[in-house]
Amino acid sequence: MKSELIVDVQPQEISIALTEDDRLQEVAREKRDQDNFAVGNIYYGRVKKVMPALNAVFVDVGHEKEAFLHYLDLGSQFRTLQTYVTKAVSDKRRVPLIQKTPRQTEVGKEGQIAEVLKVGDPILVQVSKEPINTKGPRLTAEISIAGRNIVLIPFADGVMVSQKIKREAERQRLKQLLLSIKPQGFGIIVRTVAEDKRVAELDNELRLLVERWQDTVKTLQQKQPVSLVSEEMGRTLGIIRDVLSPDFTTIQINDRDIYNEVRQYLELIAPESAKIVKFYQGTQPIFDHFDITRQMKTGLGRTVGFKHGGYLIIDRTEALFSIDVNSGSKKIYEDQEENAFQFNMLAAEELVHQLRLRDIGGIIIVDFIDMDDKGHQQQLYDYVRKLMDRDRAKHNVLPLSKFGLMQITRQRVRPAVEVQVEETCPTCGGKGKIQASILFTDQLAEQCEQEYQQHGRGVQLHLHPYIYSYVTRGFWNSLASQWRRKFGIKVIENQSLGMLETRFIAEK
Repeated sequence: MKSELIVDVQPQEISIALTEDDRLQEVAREKRDQDNFAVGNIYYGRVKKVMPALNAVFVDVGHEKEAFLHYLDLGSQFRTLQTYVTKAVSDKRRVPLIQKTPRQTEVGKEGQIAEVLKVGDPILVQVSKEPINTKGPRLTAEISIAGRNIVLIPFADGVMVSQKIKREAERQRLKQLLLSIKPQGFGIIVRTVAEDKRVAELDNELRLLVERWQDTVKTLQQKQPVSLVSEEMGRTLGIIRDVLSPDFTTIQINDRDIYNEVRQYLELIAPESAKIVKFYQGTQPIFDHFDITRQMKTGLGRTVGFKHGGYLIIDRTEALFSIDVNSGSKKIYEDQEENAFQFNMLAAEELVHQLRLRDIGGIIIVDFIDMDDKGHQQQLYDYVRKLMDRDRAKHNVLPLSKFGLMQITRQRVRPAVEVQVEETCPTCGGKGKIQASILFTDQLAEQCEQEYQQHGRGVQLHLHPYIYSYVTRGFWNSLASQWRRKFGIKVIENQSLGMLETRFIAEK
């Protein structure tokens, strides 16, 4: 299987597309602002409200909505962490050693948060779920520093090995190895990709993670509540860290700075893979060139088709996602039961693809086509579970209910990906009336002149493919050629634009 990562860097956001055998599998977007409250960010916050009924507190971390911290997310060593943080901020001359921090009474699983925290308390927390809809970030006080092969957990003990590493001999090797090299006062989670890794590689990464923790504490010592202490690496590097495998053939990036950042990161964590990072220099938008735009437009609408004319209808409510399976008017088999079974099996493939593609989380209710055969129902359930095994997100799949509904829960740590696939006319604003079309190119010429006066030569004009075809008709006398000679403007075809939408971009 061939895997590729396509990174589209724009002034306002970075979009990342993961493809497998040229089929779009995942899409992620990262806003390019200073504080996006990403999963993994560490904040020095302050308790704003104590909610005994919820056994939780709301914490001010700088987001417009107060963040949520439940009692069970404090961690057993929370009191020790609080003691360490107090010591660190009171003495800024040196970073206190975890090993010399006296262990406090553990926080039990049964208890009340009001016994541990009160309003106004400063607290070190980490984002476990990004803000979603009207909810603020969700927090944990069990701080962790994630690497590619291992995760470092301050104030924990022992080594835990991923359950996905099945060989018992390898599990024991990794556990004994890391127990022998880990610093006192730290716990470690061994990730699946660490299987068969050499001791030198794991030791180097462990040292880097310990340095990151120390840098985090140094930053904390210079901060006051409420402030960002440590920012998780960008979404691009995070995805590369989590999904990079020998199947990756290329990582295409259209921005020189991000390209250099990714290449340097890969040289650190996987030197043999650094050569797969490519700097995209084509004139066509990178998502258009690799057919990402078309796949997003066809695969992220409310209605999504699959083989033999079947389709899914995906609706979102405040509480859950509902997915309805329809067979359309075509029949694969004359027998109704067999026909429903075959369409449901095809729908299952597209269903699992859509969950991953849109990063849908929470509760998902799937209304499959009714089947009476219990054997068919069990086969469908087993098939969905098998397809979901490749999903990195935590999930649970329940058998079909007597009403033919399947319930799926999938871990949600970020908002689901939403792409506007229906286009509003940029000229009429959806009212249904536009100015005379003959004036459109005249206005374009005026805009080109304005851009030339403002920015000089070296500006790109992005147009919808239909309009691009019109303005490039001919060669010497085409409108595009005239604008290039007169204003130094280069016309680019861009599939993501609406019919009469235009975009001017200064060339780098």
